[in-house]
Formats: sequence, C-alpha cells, structure tokens
Amino acid sequence: MEMQRPARLPEAHEFTPDDYFRRLAKSELARAGRPLEIDLGCGDGRFLWEMAAHHPERDFLGVERLLGRVRKVCKKIGKLGLTNARVLRLESRYTVEWLLPRESVSRLHLLCPDPWPKLKHHRRRLIQEEFLQAVWDLLEPGGEFLFKTDHPEYFKWAENKVTAFGKFARLDWPEDAFFYPKTDFQLLWESQGKVLQGLRLRK
Repeated sequence: MEMQRPARLPEAHEFTPDDYFRRLAKSELARAGRPLEIDLGCGDGRFLWEMAAHHPERDFLGVERLLGRVRKVCKKIGKLGLTNARVLRLESRYTVEWLLPRESVSRLHLLCPDPWPKLKHHRRRLIQEEFLQAVWDLLEPGGEFLFKTDHPEYFKWAENKVTAFGKFARLDWPEDAFFYPKTDFQLLWESQGKVLQGLRLRK
C-alpha cells in the first residue's frame, strides 16, 4: 500500500486562500478601514517586516514563491510580534493578475525583481503591459506602484513600458520622501557600488 505524504501545514503568519482560482475580497487581506500594502517577491522579508513595524495602522501581505523564504519570513514576523503582516506563497504575476482584489491596494512594492538580462528572456520580465494593467486594476484611486532595480537596462525597459501604457502619473521619489527600508539585496548591491533606480507611479 502506497503511503501518502501528509499535507504541509502553513506557518502561523502564512496566508493560505481557501481557493486559488477566485479573486479575493479585501476583507480577507486587511482589516476594515486599514490600508493594504503588497510586497511582491518579498525575499528574506526585511522590507516587509520593517514596514509593518513602522506602520502598525496598515496591513501588509508579502508574496514569495520559495517555501524556505516563506517559512523564514513567517518565523521572523512571529518573533517580532507583528499582527499586521502575512506571507502568501505564490508566483507574483498570478497573484497580481488573478488573485488580488480590484481597487483594494494602497501601495504595491516591486523591489529588485529578476531582470532577466538576456534578450531571449525579456518576455519573462514582470513589467509588461498586461502586468501594468493588472496593477492599475488592483490599486485603489490614488494608490501607488513603487518599483526599484539595480539593472539600468531593465529600468529603461520599465520606463518605456510605463510610458506606452500611459495611465500612471509619475511622481518624484527622493530618498527622504518617506520611510522606505532597504532590502538585503539593496544593501548588498550598494556595498558593491551599485545604484538603484526607482519609479513611483500613482493611479
């Protein structure tokens, strides 16, 4: 008789939808009257938990596809005693295009995604017209999409895609504009002399 592997139990701060094939309601992700922020590809979670600690009046959802990272971030959230941050284990594009509720997100953060530098891989980049339309749809009026990369060619690509899309208002984004912690990737790259460029876009 073949033994079945037991289902993996979610971490305490892991968000697991009861159905991955329907669009969620905002009430499943944020408490009433509270802004919702999304951190796509949250990695090791430093940005997510620092934002959640700094803004206890907001609710945060990190999205990360790698199980090891999800477990690590959930444990850190629990250790810090944060009640306003959770992590969804899922691929970023699917989450934005099919799962997140429309006109519900105050700010969506996409920090240092894979630049897919080879020309033949550019179609795998997140910043595409369909993705930008999905982001536009899920942002509430006045909501913001914030993007950072250390890859100059990908930044130019993103600028061109945003310009062609034509719906977002681009805002200045000086370093001291508001509290914005650095990811571990950003700290590493800056230690190597690399410079990050960012886009701050408002609906």
